[in-house]
Amino acid sequence: MAMPEDAAAAAETAETPATARRGRVRLKRTALMAVPAVAAGAVLMALTAQGVLAAQFNISGMPFTITADKLDGKGFAQFGGLDSMIPDSPNQGDTGGQVLVAVSAIKNAEITNLCQSVDLGGINLVIHAGDGGTPVTASDLTTDSDMLSGDADFTNIEIGGDASTYTKAGPKGVGGAGVFGQQADRVILTNLKQHNYASTAVGFKLPNLRLSFSSKGC
Repeated sequence: MAMPEDAAAAAETAETPATARRGRVRLKRTALMAVPAVAAGAVLMALTAQGVLAAQFNISGMPFTITADKLDGKGFAQFGGLDSMIPDSPNQGDTGGQVLVAVSAIKNAEITNLCQSVDLGGINLVIHAGDGGTPVTASDLTTDSDMLSGDADFTNIEIGGDASTYTKAGPKGVGGAGVFGQQADRVILTNLKQHNYASTAVGFKLPNLRLSFSSKGC
């Protein structure tokens, strides 16, 4: 039976929001399965549709750069994650307020010649430490990165395990159920460079710490 034009238009309008919501959910789920995160040693890690690591805090959305001559980590894990900004963050750009990252967790780390910088818009806040003969030390360290490069040397690495079962990096090194990951007894990274959105540590000692503003970052 034919439907009056006004009724047909009203029915189409009523269905559109639900259809759009379903479309957005499917698109987000597909993106989580399809977009790879960067892994140390050029190992690609992909997020699965479920079990994505929840952000430990709302990120600002302003990325920062980390460089180091050497990072020696005992107890290592890495898996995909999703970091979130506050609603309507001024820094979200075209990300929708969420950023796909590779979460790297290290139980105990020593970092030689650490540099950290964040671009504040024409000027960089720069931190240097661990370059006076005593390295930076960190315990239960995590970094959320969308770019990582360097030369990697792993000891007893396991690739492709379910990140929710990981134990080598301690509680910080456990991902969500069904998330692809890798873990190792030890990782040594030289000429390290990371583009990060978040970092946490239970303990963090920075000998020879200097903070300054500069036209150049790390």
